[in-house]
Amino acid sequence: MSSGTPKDDNLVYSRPNFWNRYKEKHPNIAQFLVFFLLSNGVTALQLILMPVLKSVFGQTALVHTSFQLFQFGQNFDGSPYFIFDYAAGPLSSGGGGGLAYFLAVQIAIGIAQIINFFAQRSITFKSNSNIWKAAFWYVIAYIIITIGAAAAQGFYKAPIYNLLMNTWGMGSLGETTADIITMIINSAISFWVFFPIFKLIFKQEPQQQD
Repeated sequence: MSSGTPKDDNLVYSRPNFWNRYKEKHPNIAQFLVFFLLSNGVTALQLILMPVLKSVFGQTALVHTSFQLFQFGQNFDGSPYFIFDYAAGPLSSGGGGGLAYFLAVQIAIGIAQIINFFAQRSITFKSNSNIWKAAFWYVIAYIIITIGAAAAQGFYKAPIYNLLMNTWGMGSLGETTADIITMIINSAISFWVFFPIFKLIFKQEPQQQD
């Protein structure tokens, strides 16, 4: 007498799982959720890389090399306002971290965004469009977003570091916490801007028939 188990197993395996059913009913929401999860993974990677790179560059003379670029008006106290403002000297001594801090931030973001490009293209958007064209527009968007995020950072970076390191007296712990907070804010800006950009550059083109 034959058992019904194999037949039942086939029925079970033939049924689409919950996620597949959800993607069919809500493709845009499902796509956004995958984008959200991958973006958070990229942010976590940045949070790991940032203190490591900062520690490495912090041992060099780059800390004492000022990196202040694109002056745009003045601060409230009358001092020049730079979009990229990394004054010479360690943060713990009242400096801006210098070129060392700038490189640590940008290299961490750059590595994470390269991974993000391939992951979002292949997993989230399943794009089969020209990868070089997509990469070109991705780099353009990355440069614009980096400049925009750096400009925004001029309003919140100094107050956050001053609050945690000096006002609350947290010292090096405050500096590390401020690093994390500023990186999260930077990532949040990128998150909301990149999604519509990815929708444009990561296309699913129809396959040509032989």
